[in-house]
Amino acid sequence: MNYINKTMLIGRAGNDPEIKYFESGSVKTKVSIAVKPPYKSDQPLWFDLVFWGATAEVVANYVRKGSQIAVTGEFNFDRWVDSVSGVSRVKPIINVSALELISSPRTEADNLGQQF
Repeated sequence: MNYINKTMLIGRAGNDPEIKYFESGSVKTKVSIAVKPPYKSDQPLWFDLVFWGATAEVVANYVRKGSQIAVTGEFNFDRWVDSVSGVSRVKPIINVSALELISSPRTEADNLGQQF
């Protein structure tokens, strides 16, 4: 039996990207995005995205808080043990395989009269 694990999102970056270089030469970038639901009264949905390699460097160089991006990736879980409490932690993430830069961050003039 085949399985499908594909997530497609369009949203705005909620923070500037965090980039990390590894000794192996790998590059990893993290950023969160807010996806606006179809109803104005609903709160945005937040997703944590993880990028690797050349795509990670593109995100680090061109995405800023407020940038609108489209991504395709796989839903996964980041698992770790909290170094302070020793408790196992789990956080849902999207491992991004494709990125499209849609727009640059909004300016204050763009935000007049709009609520995100």
